[in-house]
Amino acid sequence: MRVLNSEFVISASELSGAPPGEEAEVAFLGRSNVGKSSMINALLRRRKLARVSNTPGRTRLLNFFRVQIENTAGERQTISVCDLPGYGYAKAPRDEIARWQQMIERYLRERPSLRLAVALIDARSGLTEPDQKLLAWLGDLGRPILPVVTKIDKLGKSQRRPVLQAVGDAIGKRRAALGFSAHTGEGFDEVWAAIATHTSGERG
Repeated sequence: MRVLNSEFVISASELSGAPPGEEAEVAFLGRSNVGKSSMINALLRRRKLARVSNTPGRTRLLNFFRVQIENTAGERQTISVCDLPGYGYAKAPRDEIARWQQMIERYLRERPSLRLAVALIDARSGLTEPDQKLLAWLGDLGRPILPVVTKIDKLGKSQRRPVLQAVGDAIGKRRAALGFSAHTGEGFDEVWAAIATHTSGERG
């Protein structure tokens, strides 16, 4: 899979401010320090497209990007990417966090162009209770889920399989979750292949 072009589109504080949804859309969500922005930058081949911060919870809006990819057969596809606010460690007033949660819930329930929710799990902490609740909730919504374990390079070879399998088991998949490292590029092709499988109905 080759990334031809990627760009920032808009940030929205409410679903009403989101782009019209003309392309198939993929959402990325996970805990506030899971490496979400780094993963998006790595996948979109732009180092500073999504904002990376050492302070958890800096993503507080629905951030939309557009990316054009080309597969090995030369077929081109345009996809919308949404970076959702993280959960768990954000330092903000409770009422503001509650507003983010409502915004995320509405987006996941109502966004018609959403084809896939990429749920990120930190390799270092493994599957936590908040992660399990998120996966269960996404399953209840009926949204297709792609579980990805980030920062996989932080684990030794023998440590990886149990973590990946546990995440896959949590959503009832026979296959293990995918591992990804924004630092080494591990998992880049596998994640893009999975995304293309769920968004291949539209070309651009």
